[in-house]
This record gives sequence, structure tokens and C-alpha cells, in this order.
Amino acid sequence: MEKTVSIKKNLVIAVLLMLSMAALFLFYRLGNNWEFALQLRSVKVIAILIVAASVAYSSVAFQTLTNNRILTPSIMGFESLYLLIQTLIVYMYGDETYKVLSSMDNFLVSVIGMIGFGLLLYFMIYKKGKDNIYLLLLVGIILGTLFSSLSSFMQLLIDPNDFFIVQGKMFATFNKINTDLLWPSSIILILILFFGFRMTKYLDVMALGREQAINLGLNYNGLVKLFLVIIAILVSISTALVGPITFLGLLVTNLTYELFKTHKHSVIIAACCIVSAVALLAGQFIMERILNLSTPLSAIINMVGGLYFIYLLLKVRKL
Repeated sequence: MEKTVSIKKNLVIAVLLMLSMAALFLFYRLGNNWEFALQLRSVKVIAILIVAASVAYSSVAFQTLTNNRILTPSIMGFESLYLLIQTLIVYMYGDETYKVLSSMDNFLVSVIGMIGFGLLLYFMIYKKGKDNIYLLLLVGIILGTLFSSLSSFMQLLIDPNDFFIVQGKMFATFNKINTDLLWPSSIILILILFFGFRMTKYLDVMALGREQAINLGLNYNGLVKLFLVIIAILVSISTALVGPITFLGLLVTNLTYELFKTHKHSVIIAACCIVSAVALLAGQFIMERILNLSTPLSAIINMVGGLYFIYLLLKVRKL
């Protein structure tokens, strides 16, 4: 009973903190041209909430499937594929890229490419109906390395004057959000989360392990495929919208597990969405308003996340 009260208390505090950070980000020093500033900041807040929810759900679900709190969907090579797609587009069209492909076209190409890659990979690995999650991880790592190598090679062939276009895609940024992309992203996210939260009860059972889940009557392999498809869609949306944020999922999921001592995934995922939103809002606010830096937030997150990843590895080794 006390544990339930503590979890509810932490959830309320987290929600209030998220709302406070959103209000602070929106209204801090608006200036004379407040209408334009408020509109610009509102776009960033919506994009942050989309990315936060996508990263939170996909990371928690992926860690449950792999039974490993160090892994995130980035290990599957989605971000490397995204960068390869962007590099290929610039390689083909050069400085005509923005004239040939609109932001919406680029978004659709990236999302369809990543989802298609995920579906092809999943169903090729699982076509025999066996539990091949570790083979899936291995193939994902290999393909991610291959995509990164191809991107690096093509970047050497690109005109140096056009390379800045690719460079702008290497890190996630909330400073250049196209408002036309927010509506389709929001609609897809709401539909996926509406369905995904109804499926969290199965994650509670799958966290017990494959044998236990099968003994309790679950179609384990079928559910793994379903959740992997959900993860692929969410990762594709967030990456195509703002760019790759490699270590955000690692940071927010482990922080959520520390703050909310529960095995109920509906609570963990909801809390992780809030924690992720707070982290992104606070980080973007500090970068923009306090430090006055234009550095992409993902560069800082990746640096902190990399150090935290090393800490987790050392912690696991000691155990």
C-alpha cells in the first residue's frame, strides 16, 4: 500500500514538474514580439513531447523484450539507416536537395525506409517461428555498422559545399522543426500509443521470461513481432522528425526505474514519457535560454549518455 502511494506521489510530482518546465520554456522572456516567440516555442514543445513519448515507449518495450536495461532500439541500426538515407539523397541531388524533395517528402522517405527495413529484418529473422531475439540484435548491429560505413564512404564523395546539409542531419535538433511534419507525427503517435498502452499488460508477463510467458498462455513469438513493429514505427517517427538521439532512451529508462519501483509497464512507460519530456525540456531550456548556445541538444545527451553507459557497464561487472 505504501509503495503504491509512493508511486502515485512520484507520478504527480513528475507531471507537475513537466508542466512547470513546459510553462517556463514557453513564457520565459518572451519579449515584445511575444506572439511569434510563443508560436516558435510551442512548435518545439510539441516536437519534444512527440520525441519523448516515442523514445520512452520504444526503449522500455525493447529492454523488456531483450531483458537488458542497457540496450535501446538504436542498436538495431535505425539511426545509421536514417543517416545513410540522408547522405544518399544529398549524394544524388547535391545543392538541389531542398528543391527536389520537400520536408514532407524527406520525412516520408525516411519513415518508410526505416519501417520497411525493420519489418524486413524482423520477418526474415522470425520466419521460422523461433525465438531469435539475440540473432536479431546481432544482425542489427552488423547492418548498423554497414550503414555507417556506407554513409562515411559516400560523405567522402560528396561535394564539400554540400556536406553541411548532411552535417545538419547527424544530430537531433529542435531548432529547425517543420510545422507541416507535426500533424502526421502526432496522429501516428497517438494511434500507436493508444494501441500500445492496451498491450502493456502483455509486457508485464513477458518480463518474467519466455518460458514463463508461454506457460501462462501467451503467443510469445507473435507478441515479440508485434512489439518490434511498434518499436520500429515509433523510432522511425522520432528520428525522421528531429534526427538521431542515441542515448536518450538509455538515460530516461534507467532513471525511471530508479524513481518508480514497480514492474507494471503501464506505470513505467507513462512515467518514462514524463521523465523524458522533462529531460528534453530542461536541456533545451538550459541550452537556449541560460547558456545561449545553438549546439544540438543531442550532442550533449550523447556525451552524458555515453558516460552513463560506461558507468552501467562497470556497475554490472562489479555485480
